[in-house]
Amino acid sequence: MNRITIIGDGAWGTALALLLHSKGYSTKIWGNFPDYIEEQREKRENYKFLPGIKIPRDINYTADLVEAAEDAELFICAVPTQFIRSVFEKFSPHYPREVPVVSVAKGIEQKTLKRCTEVLAEFLEGAPLAALSGPSHAEEVARKIPSATVIASRDGQLARSLQDTFMAKFFRVYTQEDIIGVELGGALKNVIALAAGICDGLGYGDNTKSTLLTRGLVEISRLGVAAGAERLTFSGLSGIGDLITTSFSRHGRNRTIGEKIGQGISLRQVLESTEKVAEGVWTTISSRELAQKLGVAVPITDEVYRVLFEGKDPRHAVVDLMTRRKKQEIEDFT
Repeated sequence: MNRITIIGDGAWGTALALLLHSKGYSTKIWGNFPDYIEEQREKRENYKFLPGIKIPRDINYTADLVEAAEDAELFICAVPTQFIRSVFEKFSPHYPREVPVVSVAKGIEQKTLKRCTEVLAEFLEGAPLAALSGPSHAEEVARKIPSATVIASRDGQLARSLQDTFMAKFFRVYTQEDIIGVELGGALKNVIALAAGICDGLGYGDNTKSTLLTRGLVEISRLGVAAGAERLTFSGLSGIGDLITTSFSRHGRNRTIGEKIGQGISLRQVLESTEKVAEGVWTTISSRELAQKLGVAVPITDEVYRVLFEGKDPRHAVVDLMTRRKKQEIEDFT
């Protein structure tokens, strides 16, 4: 796997291109907007999504899907979840059969309620698929700050091969076979991170956030297991690890959006003020529908949905969560 193409020129796609380039791989980044691709090629900086990070001259750029597919031995899907379908429908005629594809998106597709690799499988016949997830903000990986992730695939040999591809002195990679759990952990934690941000915006403290994250992980695990995941996966990097990072970090887009909503700014205003995609906003819709389909209780997700899309006062949402019926803690773990 010496020639690698990243489909998606956002912060995470760019950070991974830098990581792989540092290991000696020939890397190419595809983006959907030719003018911005040309600007990045000239300025050697992704100033919209990863400002301040210089990009080496020998990392190539293209807005042409035919060129993106040419000679690639590995593809990385770094497209936001809700755009994967439209991008890979166009890409599929040019896909070289049996070239591995790694999804690094963290969401659940609206309406179909499919995980990202499930959407990819619709268009890439015979593609060996994997998912990479974990507590790894692009801003830190790009600066070679030590981070760890997990790469999951039902094909153990593929997972181990990709582990070798991505692993670096500053980027530790574990393997997993539970691709359902790894993908859902990465997606569902964004909803809880929105709630964490709302609590920050309301001025609540450490007790509140610790309670939220603990019960949020129970909710994530409950829904994940119902969808076919292994419960233990959510105790790992793609579960609690990613949840902690996203819910506390200044880099966390979902936490930041939640904080602004907690301060009284409308969702529409928040989204209009940024070009960055916060997967949790749309995952709130998808995960709630998935929970309803599977008959799983997700009280935190329900309240986040009501705050985001029904205009519920966040303080009232917190009160409603705090005053639900009394329970034994252990009943939610069985």
